[in-house]
Amino acid sequence: MTEKFGGNERNIDAKGLTQRQQDLMKSEAYRLSSNDPDLLGLDELRSVRLQLEYLKADLLQTREGIQSTIVVFGSARLRAKEAVEADLETARNAETVDVSKISDLEKQLRRSDYYEEARRFAKIVSQRFHVAGRPDFVVVTGGGPGIMEAANRGADEAGARSIGLNIDLPKEQIPNPYISPELCFRFRYFGLRKMHFLMRAKALVAFPGGFGTLDEVFDVLTLVQTKKIDPIPIILVGSAYWNRVVDFEFLVEEGFVAPDDLSLFTVVDTAVEAVHVICEFYNKTPPSDSVMIGACPP
Repeated sequence: MTEKFGGNERNIDAKGLTQRQQDLMKSEAYRLSSNDPDLLGLDELRSVRLQLEYLKADLLQTREGIQSTIVVFGSARLRAKEAVEADLETARNAETVDVSKISDLEKQLRRSDYYEEARRFAKIVSQRFHVAGRPDFVVVTGGGPGIMEAANRGADEAGARSIGLNIDLPKEQIPNPYISPELCFRFRYFGLRKMHFLMRAKALVAFPGGFGTLDEVFDVLTLVQTKKIDPIPIILVGSAYWNRVVDFEFLVEEGFVAPDDLSLFTVVDTAVEAVHVICEFYNKTPPSDSVMIGACPP
């Protein structure tokens, strides 16, 4: 082959042509659009990314037969009692006693009761509603540590599948090990993640948490209050926490919410109480033909 550059000509042998072909196949323009991360990362492709995040989680859950879920929210900072006890023993037996660290661990130990209640709740509902692989009332969490781990762990201990909806953050959130592998998702957008929390939700159970937990709880309360979604049981676990962190009665007194709005949620203290609320709600209004609601657990 002869090429002209200006007034000059040069010959390209077969080896050179093969190299050019290989270079072409490595070029950015030659990539398939679906395999081009640089293209998909462009601001102009945001709408495509949003659609992909919506479809991937929805299609995979449909493939796995997930019909209904119970959402569990709560702090990522709460830990299992046995883990805190081990750290506390180590701190107390250290050569140099760190009083501040021991005080913090003692506080963590008191709060670990919430972890155990979340674990117990998920185990009860999974045993009650998710037997023989029936994909109803499947536990779904944010997929991280703390209360999220506790709920996925409880479902796993019951031999049931559970879902984790992880979020991509600057400080990487590693999925907890108790999520079912085929139901462990990762989101770029909080908005799509929130949508998937509620798409199949038949109940929401919120344990104590920080800004993220409060955001998620008030988001659902607003959607039910404004009738954007059908009513579902919204259960706040831990009266000592919820009665202090939000003065709901004050909102009514000031006229910012109607008295009837306080009936949108229920405050309880134990896993069993939370399960009772769900049972009573769906004994009146069955969630679907496939969900069999009978006597509540003792």
